[in-house]
Parts: sequence; C-alpha cells; structure tokens
Amino acid sequence: MQDMSPASFFDLSHTLAAPLFDDCEVPWLVLPRLKQFILELGKTLDSALYDNPAPDIWIAKTATVAPTASISGPTVICDGAEIRHCAYIRGSVIVGCGSVVGNSCEVKNSIIFDSVQVPHFNYVGDSILGYHAHMGAGAVTSNIKSDRTSVTVRDGESRIETGMRKLGAILGDNVEIGCNSVLNPGTVIGRGSRVYPLSNVRGIVPPDSIFKAEGVVVPIQK
Repeated sequence: MQDMSPASFFDLSHTLAAPLFDDCEVPWLVLPRLKQFILELGKTLDSALYDNPAPDIWIAKTATVAPTASISGPTVICDGAEIRHCAYIRGSVIVGCGSVVGNSCEVKNSIIFDSVQVPHFNYVGDSILGYHAHMGAGAVTSNIKSDRTSVTVRDGESRIETGMRKLGAILGDNVEIGCNSVLNPGTVIGRGSRVYPLSNVRGIVPPDSIFKAEGVVVPIQK
C-alpha cells in the first residue's frame, strides 16, 4: 500500500493548517477538526496584516476579493490570495497565500494550500488541495456517495474505511486536474500526478503518474 502520511502528499510549510496534520496518519482526518481550528487560528492573526470584516472571517490586507464574492465564516484568506467574481466560500475554509478561487467556484470545509489554482466553475468540498495544485475549468470534487453511506478510499482491491459521510478529494502538491473531470468521493492523488480532461476518477492515483482513464494509469517519464 502507498504511503498515506500527510508528509508524503504535502510540503506542510505551505499552509497555515500545518499543525492540524501533526497527529494524523492520513490527511483526511484533519477535515472534521478544521472548523474549530480556524476559529482558534483567527484569534491569533495579526490585525496589522488581516482584516476581520465579519465574525469569524479573516482576510489578509494584501488579498483581493471581488465585490460579488460571498464569504461565510469561519474562513481565513491568506496573503496575496485572489477571490474572483461570484466565488462562494461557504465556511471552514483556508485559502493559502497566492491562491485563486475563481469565478463561480464554490468551496466548503477545505484546505487550499499556497499557490493553488481553483479558477473557473469548480466545486471543492471536504477536500485538501496541496501546494501548486491546479484544477482545470469545470473540474469538481464529489464529496458524498449517492447512497449516503460512509466514504471508502479504494486502493486496488483494498478499501480504507474513513468513517466519514462527506469526503471529497486529496490532491498532493503539484497535481494537475484536467478540465471537466469528476473526482469521486475519497479520491486520493499523489504528488505531481496529472489527470486527463473529462476523467471520472476514484480511488488512489500514485504519485508522478498520469491518469488517462479508469484502469489506465502510467508513470510520468522523466
């Protein structure tokens, strides 16, 4: 089985949420604790660097937020981040330094590391997007099964029970998701991997791989 420790997916120096991962064997275990973490984190942020325009919302003074964006707390938007027109941030969200949440995108209960691009018509729910990850236009995370049972992470023939009713995707650092792809509940994609456009992805994609279609995953030639 692939190494599932958070350090195998992420450079944790690129998120304010790094302390959340300290005692977690797998990355998704941080998500149920994210809301409380943000509420506590916000109280520690320097008022010289962060505005607090509404209860439980902290926005770096260097961030850009479009007037048509909707932001609910608890949310932290970090240095240099850009929240574009009609973005909808539903709360329990950290948007990392220099990251983009673009037009008509929706994000909830998710950690977006630094320098992440979620730029056009994306849905990101109950997910973690690692440093420099990029979601192509229209790519979405599906975070709940149609039968509403707990999400499992598929690793070949093995199943990892998460005990979570809602879990979207875990994207390692430098992952590239092609346009209009669907990441099914419990999708886990290793560092540096790529997903072809229009893909229907589930289970674990190893690091440094190309997902071309279900059952067709090849190593990146270096």
